Amino acid sequence: MRNRYLDLLRAAAIVRVVVYHSYGWPWLSIVFPAMGVMFAVAGSLTAASLDDRPAGAVVASRVRRLLPPVWLLGLVTVPLMLHSGWRAETDGTHPFQPATLGFWILPLGDPPGSDDAAFVWDALWYVRTYLWLVLLSPLLYPLFKRIGWPLLAAPLLGMALLGRGDFGMPAAVESALWDLTTYGACWLAGFAHRDGRLARLHPALTVAAAVALGGLGLYWLGQDGAESGGDLNDASEAQAAYCLAGVLLLLRWQPSTDWMGRAAPVRKLVTLLNSRAVTIYLWHGVAIAATWPVLERIGMDDLGALETPVTLAVTVALTTVAVAVFGWAEDLAARRRPRIWPTGGSGPAAEPAAEPATEVTPLPAGWPETVPAAEPAIQRTVRDMPVAGRRPESRADDGWEGVPWSGPDAPSQGGHPLPLRFTGGDGNHL
Repeated sequence: MRNRYLDLLRAAAIVRVVVYHSYGWPWLSIVFPAMGVMFAVAGSLTAASLDDRPAGAVVASRVRRLLPPVWLLGLVTVPLMLHSGWRAETDGTHPFQPATLGFWILPLGDPPGSDDAAFVWDALWYVRTYLWLVLLSPLLYPLFKRIGWPLLAAPLLGMALLGRGDFGMPAAVESALWDLTTYGACWLAGFAHRDGRLARLHPALTVAAAVALGGLGLYWLGQDGAESGGDLNDASEAQAAYCLAGVLLLLRWQPSTDWMGRAAPVRKLVTLLNSRAVTIYLWHGVAIAATWPVLERIGMDDLGALETPVTLAVTVALTTVAVAVFGWAEDLAARRRPRIWPTGGSGPAAEPAAEPATEVTPLPAGWPETVPAAEPAIQRTVRDMPVAGRRPESRADDGWEGVPWSGPDAPSQGGHPLPLRFTGGDGNHL
């Protein structure tokens, strides 16, 4: 059955992702730890599927629904990166190596790209992390049902071990392990949500655990000092603890969402955001990068006090264009008729965590609110973008601060942050 509260959480997370990557406001990572929540939701929905279907079918379904939108992104952007000089890069994060292009087909590692187009590929750490968690779930879920809550300590202990050194691991492997341990406990908390264990947890104990974890996360964030800039996304240990605290609070209780049944515009927006979550996540970085070039082209390069709302409006508009142009890939991945603007009730979200449109997913024990089964289940995750934890070791000492997302404090070229740069062989901007 379709759970509107989870739909609303996912929609809020998508909005938060776009705003955060437009302006990089660190306080947003504290106000709403979207990544932890969405990994937990994905874990819950994966567990629900594993309860009802063979593990192989569940994994195949989720992989099938994840990959086509990623393939479409690669099909469009990889040739442009090659044309703009990626092959000539020798010291970038991803020097061109034909063999690594295979990660655009099966992203068990980070799909590569040129440094100038980091806004294309830097978000794909989530795709890689999600894929590994899905592949591990047929082993993790039975283990969790046996062990229970103590298993949530495993990712945190793994993170503590990683903090002691890289043990000679390749940088790509170390990065993947940091992301898995950062969000692994949230994924396992999703298992607890699915089997009703979280709903049965005493309210006072839930609040106490959340306060302790949240406080610990903020303490670690403070200890990180200027290196993190007060942003949880730049402090893996703090992120892991704080996100788990948010998951416990947001998924332990479910406020009524009856009002959504009477608010058609909100309901349609939530449906659209859920139905095109993958497309929004994959393409909104490109939209952010293109915002200032578009404004310059139309002569609006001196906005003054209106800079924040205008740039956000342009980013939203460009992302909307991407949804209309590329969103059909999510429908094909879900084996549905392609739609340009899915705001109605004809089908659920097409996204990696979703299952076939006809499947009805039971709610956890103690969760009362559903809508009629005639509205199929929306089962999906939303992703966050640039930094799940550690900055690349190869760039740690040269002032590198991740992808320079658009905003007043971002690096500038030609007077404005991050123009969309695809250069041809003659050096001209395309």
